Amino acid sequence: MASNPLKAREDLHAWRERQPTNLFTSDRQLVRLLRATLGEERFAKHRAHFEAFGGVVAGPLDEAAIVNNRTTNLPELERWSPLGERIEAVAHHPSYHDCGRHIYEDGEVIAAYAEPASNTRAMALFYLSSHVGEAGHNCPVACTAGVVKALGAEGSEALKARWLGGVLTKDYPERLDGAQFVTEVQGGSDVGLNAVVATPDGEGFGTTRWRITGEKWFCSNSDADLILMTARVAGGGTRGLGLFLVPRLLEDGTVNHFNVRRLKDKIGTRSMPSGEIDFVGAIGYAVGPVDQGFRTLMAQVINTSRLYNTVGTAGIARRARLIAQAYAQSRVAFGQPIARFPLVQEMVARMRGASQALTAGAMRIAHHLDKEERGELSDVERAWLRVGTNLAKMRSCQHSHRVVLTAIETLGGNGAIESFSVLPRLLRDNVVYENWEGTHNTLIAQTHRDFAKHRLHEPFIAVLRRDLTTGDAAIDAALEPARAAIDRAEDALGSILALPDPGTAALMLRPHVERLGDALFAGAFAQDLLTEEDADRRAAELDVLTVFVDEHLRVARPDPDQATAARFARVMELDG
Repeated sequence: MASNPLKAREDLHAWRERQPTNLFTSDRQLVRLLRATLGEERFAKHRAHFEAFGGVVAGPLDEAAIVNNRTTNLPELERWSPLGERIEAVAHHPSYHDCGRHIYEDGEVIAAYAEPASNTRAMALFYLSSHVGEAGHNCPVACTAGVVKALGAEGSEALKARWLGGVLTKDYPERLDGAQFVTEVQGGSDVGLNAVVATPDGEGFGTTRWRITGEKWFCSNSDADLILMTARVAGGGTRGLGLFLVPRLLEDGTVNHFNVRRLKDKIGTRSMPSGEIDFVGAIGYAVGPVDQGFRTLMAQVINTSRLYNTVGTAGIARRARLIAQAYAQSRVAFGQPIARFPLVQEMVARMRGASQALTAGAMRIAHHLDKEERGELSDVERAWLRVGTNLAKMRSCQHSHRVVLTAIETLGGNGAIESFSVLPRLLRDNVVYENWEGTHNTLIAQTHRDFAKHRLHEPFIAVLRRDLTTGDAAIDAALEPARAAIDRAEDALGSILALPDPGTAALMLRPHVERLGDALFAGAFAQDLLTEEDADRRAAELDVLTVFVDEHLRVARPDPDQATAARFARVMELDG
């Protein structure tokens, strides 16, 4: 049969037309999760907004993000005005501000926090936004949420009155965005080595005012309006660090006392400027007691960002799977769509399993954070939230990385082309997600400390066991490998936690905490499936859960057989 390039291009157009025009209404799982976690009344109140934003993300936001990430349109440092005034600014292409208007105004991604205990809604909006990758603003959104949390929990009333309103507005030109500057060249994960110094300088906005001097090495959202940063107020280690709010502009409208040395040339999140900044007596205001700065940073800022990482990678994973599945359904090879080949069906099924598990886990953590802010969590659930936030961040980045790589492979050579799809950008953005707010090793080490010092593995595993026993015979049968994985981890923990060398203990702990993280995702997905009212759909998505559990929680991945092939084929046919 003669080749037909025209027909092949028609197939590619069909692939694009198969992409959802609304990333909310096409996502049956997200609708189900929000109905269950928000409750019918709150879900009905916000549903129209979710639907509207889902259309914006799939259309104008996606288009603007593509334009903004072109090499010729990336941010550029502008330290001086045309009149020679120091401005320490970043010049952005107009498409950057198009993205910002869609995310902040249409999405209300930060304005959502004006409503108490609104993490579930805010994270659902961020999940939708993350389908287009970082887009120059999704990192700043996470940082700005940290400003909201830190000011709300520890800020003086005067600090809140001065800046919180500007942070929470959805008016893009008027809104104030945030950044968090912690990393120094000698102190990445080892924050206790930080050397930037804060010196008392009187009072201001109902708290102490400080002068901050030193170099911050990795400053994402370099032109942020409000910077949360650590600086040393006492002796060594993390106990000597205070947390400060440093406004970009002083009260007289001039730029605060810092110099942007240069912008980083990063592998991903390239539309968002990250720089190296020298602080030369910059004015900052203490957020909470200065001797509790690191504790406030971890509780209100870093933990918030870790949840944003999990949600963001869930959005990336779903977008990658949507692109790959539609391509498989459209691309013809050897006389038929490649979606009919069992090996391709396996790829799509594994992508979908990871994607839906991540989404369920992320939204379950957000829901528990709402319950915590309402004072509704038990001590056991609070321990689950602490450990789960860290393990979910670690595993979600690893899973989404594999999902995007698999999606690129599904597209073959086309998958590597920057102008063909957003997949190369999603992969590059995901690499940065993996290193923000704690590398995998850092998260494992922290989990080891939580287990060895505070015995948090005991309540964490108790909640996992509860989530992995649903009362539905079919779901519970699919979850058996997850329960067995918990048993193996629990059996191993006693001897691991007794080791005198924490480094060796963390090494030995790694495979077990990876399985515990995957068990968290499986349990969340199982609880989500219980709320699916359509029996046929529940059975279909049970196939998806089974794929995830078999791949990540069995002692050894089972060799595929005809039943496995039939399951993969059924998953390929699922919409949404």
